[in-house]
Amino acid sequence: MNSNEKNTALYEKMAAEQDTFRDWLKSQSPEEVLNHAYEYTVREDIVMAMEELELSDAQAQALLDSPSPLADVYRHFEKLETGYMDVIRESIEERANEMHKAKEEQRAAPIYPHSAAYASEHGEMAQYRASLQASLACKEAIEQAISAHYGDNRLNTEAAVKEVLEQFGPERMQVILANTVLKKEHDGRISRDNKAWAKTIPMPEDGGDPRHSYALVVDKVNPGLTDLFVKQARKALQAPEKGSVLEKLKQEPPERKPAAPKKREPER
Repeated sequence: MNSNEKNTALYEKMAAEQDTFRDWLKSQSPEEVLNHAYEYTVREDIVMAMEELELSDAQAQALLDSPSPLADVYRHFEKLETGYMDVIRESIEERANEMHKAKEEQRAAPIYPHSAAYASEHGEMAQYRASLQASLACKEAIEQAISAHYGDNRLNTEAAVKEVLEQFGPERMQVILANTVLKKEHDGRISRDNKAWAKTIPMPEDGGDPRHSYALVVDKVNPGLTDLFVKQARKALQAPEKGSVLEKLKQEPPERKPAAPKKREPER
């Protein structure tokens, strides 16, 4: 056999060896299958690599002479110090960074004030879509926060509101809440104070298409819980202004009065 034929024969021998290993694995208990999952995956990769790998005549023959070339290669691979765990760690860090960046961009995305038609006419559909996606995510985050912080017939409104505020900021959260309250104007479970507040919040244009405004209604939780969330959100939205004044007073040094002139002693 020439070198090419030996490589083909070696691939077929390894593939057959893997088929036998697979059949044996299928007959084992689930626990035993899990114990060999890594080995099976690596052996599959070795067979796959052999499809394109061209060994020299001597290399191919050396492995062909082995009764189980696939197992031999796998045992050698096990002894090597690979960067596999480094790759895993890098993948975790890179994905975490990507998700963090996406959240930051989502939080920073400004609320688009116009309709889809206006955005299309002015070449601003990217801004419109980014704002809509962020608003949908904010609406879902409010629902999730209410569900997560409700237990024993009590809603931890402070923790729920803080969670959404940190992720989406005050402007988008208040628009979603105001939109929700306005769409539930006839719901008796929403307080009059919250309904009056909602009417004071400037809202983006519907543009004749109310589908988006209805899609941004917090509706997967009890309206009574939504009302409690809105009440706490209003309190939290007012707090920064008071807090900023206090912080300013803390930072500014106290005003010092000019020292009174010393009295001169009479001359003797």
